[in-house]
Amino acid sequence: MMLPIIISGGAGTRLWPVSRESRPKPFMHMKDGATLLQSTLARSAALPGVSEIVVVTNRDHHFQSREQIETMDGALGAAKVSFLLEPQGRNTTAAIAMSAFMAVERHGGAALLLVLPADHLVEDRQAFAKAVAAAVPEAERGNFVTFGIVPTGPETGYGYIQCAGSWTQDQAGAVKRFVEKPDLERAKTFLASGDHLWNSGMFCFRADAILAAIQRFAPDIYQITQRSWRLSADAATDKDAVQIESELFPRTPAISIDYAVMEKADNVKVVPSAFGWSDIGSWRSISELVEPDAQGNKVVGEAVLVDSGNNYVQADAGRVIATVGVQDLVIVDTPDALLVSHRDRTQSVKDVVDHLRKSGHQSTKLHRTVHRPWGTYTVVEEGPHYKMKRIVVKPQASLSLQMHAHRSEHWVVISGTAEIVNGDKTLRLEHDQSTYIPAGHKHRLSNPGREDLVIIEVQTGAYLGEDDIVRFEDIYGR
Repeated sequence: MMLPIIISGGAGTRLWPVSRESRPKPFMHMKDGATLLQSTLARSAALPGVSEIVVVTNRDHHFQSREQIETMDGALGAAKVSFLLEPQGRNTTAAIAMSAFMAVERHGGAALLLVLPADHLVEDRQAFAKAVAAAVPEAERGNFVTFGIVPTGPETGYGYIQCAGSWTQDQAGAVKRFVEKPDLERAKTFLASGDHLWNSGMFCFRADAILAAIQRFAPDIYQITQRSWRLSADAATDKDAVQIESELFPRTPAISIDYAVMEKADNVKVVPSAFGWSDIGSWRSISELVEPDAQGNKVVGEAVLVDSGNNYVQADAGRVIATVGVQDLVIVDTPDALLVSHRDRTQSVKDVVDHLRKSGHQSTKLHRTVHRPWGTYTVVEEGPHYKMKRIVVKPQASLSLQMHAHRSEHWVVISGTAEIVNGDKTLRLEHDQSTYIPAGHKHRLSNPGREDLVIIEVQTGAYLGEDDIVRFEDIYGR
């Protein structure tokens, strides 16, 4: 059987301010309206023989991922989605090892793992399916198959695969070597040679074969993940969402499968492919997905560009963006952060994130709108000793029973029906009704209805941090 393993991790720091730790780039929407994760799930489910898909992600992203699946309107067909939930990311070798242990236990060692990053874009699904079909026979024989992308230019943002001799598209051939991301001159040489492909970071292999290779080439990772899987599987109360234990797994060396196995094994094959692939690694790669106007400008959202050319402008904040007399810029506007970069320097956006992270700035972690298992909250305004939020609670969802030591809260129902525990009282409020929750009161907000509940919350107090919370009951296990 074919078991797609979707690795959905990483902070996507080069795509700040849209990609953040709490909502990284797999949740970014593309031009077709789907997120990268949704596109990867749909592409996987459409392959022959797929009845289950495994998503490996951080446990903090579990409910957001489930929310993505719930809005796909049958695009997965009969395929079910299972989760491996990491306490923290330890790179692809650890994620693949845990997935392989799961596959062997549930489906046998001959199960074929198709490893796909969640943040890659594939435009031609039929061509992708054809490439996967070419990989299957080699993987069944115990070889490790990677997918090489036929290059369209001297790209410096990708690693390369050098083929052992001539190659034919959609036919598996031998790999001579893997090459790190080159500078521009080397990239031009690779392109001229005709035997180099872009390294897509997608793989296909038998579960038992990759485990044997990890045991051989990275025995420390094998030993830790084997024990971690056993502990995690034995403790799992939900077999469709296995929580990886937090003691052993974080000790796993963080090494990519390329370094750990692919560059050392002698049975690696590559399928040269051309299915419209991009790893969406920077704002420049995002901009290449948008059609330019006559001046070379690419605009997403509302913008007015005067005497400006060759710019990419994305307006996500609801504001109109205006430029006058500028060239070669990337401008990305969100409600709480604005990025302005030269189009040739977008790889350095990660340096901005590093700087903000060192200073403890919240914009590296959270958006103005924050997703929670029960819904979302949006910070509308804040200042000394007050904060205003717009809270949306999904139907039949509930926040935890909680208490705040330093702040009081005023709740006004905008739409829907609210069921509220406020101290020793239980209230049911409708549109335009309100309640006041003093500091120190136990309280809970629930939506018993079939439509979203929307409230405005006004917090007042000496300290308004999100860590001022004591949970007494929480159905989400926080």
